[in-house]
Amino acid sequence: MSDILTADIGATNSRFAHFEVRGQELGLVQSVWLPTQAASSFAELLAQLKGSGLALEPAQAAAIALGLPGPVLGGVYCQPPYIAWDVDLARDRGLLGPGPVLLLNDFAAQAYACRSPIMAQAQPVLPGEVDYSAALAVIGAGSNLGHAALLPDGRGGHRALASEYGHAAFAFAGGREAEYQRFLAGKTGDTAPSGDAVVSGRGLRHLHWFLTGQDLEPAVVAAGLGQDSETLRWMAGFYGRACRQWALAVLALGGVYVAGGLAARAPALVTHPEFGREFRQGGGLSRLLERTPVFLNRNQESGLWGAAQAALETLATSG
Repeated sequence: MSDILTADIGATNSRFAHFEVRGQELGLVQSVWLPTQAASSFAELLAQLKGSGLALEPAQAAAIALGLPGPVLGGVYCQPPYIAWDVDLARDRGLLGPGPVLLLNDFAAQAYACRSPIMAQAQPVLPGEVDYSAALAVIGAGSNLGHAALLPDGRGGHRALASEYGHAAFAFAGGREAEYQRFLAGKTGDTAPSGDAVVSGRGLRHLHWFLTGQDLEPAVVAAGLGQDSETLRWMAGFYGRACRQWALAVLALGGVYVAGGLAARAPALVTHPEFGREFRQGGGLSRLLERTPVFLNRNQESGLWGAAQAALETLATSG
C-alpha cells in the first residue's frame, strides 16, 4: 500500500488530501482546506498544512502531486496569476520529501479526474457516445475559466494537456450581445473581453448588471437565478458556446466534462435548454456535436482526485 499527498491550490482555497493506493485503486483518507491568501509563500502554506490535522506529512508520501492555477514551466515552476507567491521545485524541493513530485496545471488535474473513481457520480447533461480512444475536454468556470484535455497515451495511461484558452477573446454574436461586449469592455478596460471575463463568477455579476441594472455579488446572483431569468438564459448560452468552442478545439469525442464552482453551485447554467442549444450549433459539425456527450462534475474535490490519478499513473510507470 502506498500513500499519495495531493493539493489543489486555488486563489481562494488550497485543498490538500491523503490518498491510499491498494493495488491500482485510489481511496481518499482525509482532506483539509486552507485559505490561500493567509500564506505569504508556498513554504508558509506547507507550514500551515503541518498544523491542519492532516495525518500524512510530505516526507511520508510515496508521491506528491500539486495542482496549480497557472502554466507549469518545465515541470518545476509555476507563478499563478492570481496568487502573490510561486512554487519553484529548484527552491522548494527539500520541503516535499524524497518521493516523486508532480506539478500540474489545476485543470490538467481536473482532466485526470475524469478517469478517476469519482466520475461515476458525474451528472449527464447532454447525451452522446463516449469514444475512450479519443480526447476528452474539461472546462470549468469559477473565479476564472479553466480548460484542459486528456488523451490516452497508448500504454494504458493518459496524458493531460493544459491550456490558458480562458485568456483568449470570447466569441460574441451581434445585436444585443455587441451592446453587452461594449458594456463589459467599459467595466474591465478590455475591448476584447476574454472567456475568463464572460464565463466566470465576475462574468455572471457583470451580465446581471447589464441586464437588470443591479450590481450584485456573483453568489447573490447565482442564488437568485430562476428558470425564467434572463440572466440565466444568457449565461447558460454563453457557457454552452464556450463548451462548444473547446470541444471543437480538441475534437472531444471522449466527451465534455464541466467542472468548477459556478456550475456546481448553480447547475441550471448547464441544464437550461439554452446551454444545449448553443452547444449543438456547430454548422457543418453539428452532427459531431450531437454525438458528443456532456457531463457535469459537481465534486468540489475532484482536482485532488485528478492529482492523485496522475500520481498513481506516474508510480505505475516508474515502478
